[in-house]
Amino acid sequence: MNPPSPADRNPAGPVAQEVWLMPVFIPSPDRAAELRTALHELQQTSRKDPGCIEYSVYEADGRFVLIEGWDSRADLESHNEQAHVQEFVGSSAYLLAEPFTVARIIPVS
Repeated sequence: MNPPSPADRNPAGPVAQEVWLMPVFIPSPDRAAELRTALHELQQTSRKDPGCIEYSVYEADGRFVLIEGWDSRADLESHNEQAHVQEFVGSSAYLLAEPFTVARIIPVS
């Protein structure tokens, strides 16, 4: 006999797992102030999205680093489909020296 799966133990389905990401943005020369403003606006709006645990922008060594956490992959996917995210991604390319990168981060226990 096989042990019960997480879905068997939880009638509502499998336990959702948090998702944490670290996007990094390198501004084009003379565009740092504009990028800072755009990221600040994105931060303020995204913090209101369902499932948002953390959405904070930091500046380090001429780069902007975003730390974002979501209750589940579904919450992240929903966030990425929001108009404010799509608008930022579509309109920020001219502010960047290169395409932004995104790393999945995992808390160390």
